[in-house]
Amino acid sequence: MKKVLLIEDDTVLRENTAELLEFSNYEVITAANGKLGLEMAMHKKPDIIVCDIMMPIINGYGVLEGLSKHQDTKFIPFIFLSAKTERQDVRKGMDLGADDYITKPFTEDEIVSAIESRIAKAAILKDERESVKNTNENNKDELRTLNDLKNFFDDNGTIFNYSKNDIIYKESHNSNFIYLVLKGVVKCYKFDKKGKELTTALHKEDDLFGYTSFTQNIPYRETATALKDVKMVGVSKAELKDVLDKNHKVTLEVIQLLTDDLTGAKDQLLQMAYSSVQRKTAATILRFAEKINTKPEDPIKISRNDLASVAGIATETLIRTISDFKKLGLIEMEGRNIKVLDLQKLQDIH
Repeated sequence: MKKVLLIEDDTVLRENTAELLEFSNYEVITAANGKLGLEMAMHKKPDIIVCDIMMPIINGYGVLEGLSKHQDTKFIPFIFLSAKTERQDVRKGMDLGADDYITKPFTEDEIVSAIESRIAKAAILKDERESVKNTNENNKDELRTLNDLKNFFDDNGTIFNYSKNDIIYKESHNSNFIYLVLKGVVKCYKFDKKGKELTTALHKEDDLFGYTSFTQNIPYRETATALKDVKMVGVSKAELKDVLDKNHKVTLEVIQLLTDDLTGAKDQLLQMAYSSVQRKTAATILRFAEKINTKPEDPIKISRNDLASVAGIATETLIRTISDFKKLGLIEMEGRNIKVLDLQKLQDIH
């Protein structure tokens, strides 16, 4: 049985209307003024409120305004019941959030139909609010961006620590994990048929790597070693696949990551195939500077063989080019390390 709160200061009208509604199978509670009505609404939580406008202490407008301030009562359907029929009065009531406006005198059908309609509408709106709430709760842990995915790695992954020159994984080993670099630099490389080392990628802090495949157990197709002391976190392929299955938005971000990787690889191949030796060398120095240092002008602690393998040129050719850069004042050598002196000119060559 639905509960109706009737707030009306006219005793005869209040009692007659209450009796009429009880005959229509409503539970009716009554209040003689706005103050009592507001208190009763807070305490009884009726399914609908029918309220007069002109009342002592607190009028109908004040009741509706008071109800709207509380989460427990703001969605209770509210019908004004009044002899005030001027257009501005009706407009004021509706602007305050009333659901309907019935003028006195009224028939039994008018008030019962209005109550039935507004209770039904309130039930529909409540279902919609619950549906939105449940959807939001289900989605609150959804991963949407690549940064969300990296946070997932931080929160749920396994920590791995490697010292400089340690092998992280070897080509042809089972690719059980995808990794996120937390600190340090990782070099990935392959060997050609003649045994020459070819660097395929450099990964710095906040980079994901090791994804030969996100869905299949394809062995690693390169070897990864630590250029510096490395701390990283790994998530198993099975766990990551489950995450991607449930979070389609982050899956699109991963697709974009793979697309960027392909673009970068194509650019690197084009540079190796068509660029001059000086451009290749300059570009390689800048890449290592970006990956290893926060400031490109800081010394790059990297072997000449690594520089040559990334640039795709012979070590002897690299040494001659570095010597030329040194004469031009672009770099200087600190032992076996390279320090950039003129970043802009190096970038112009690149």
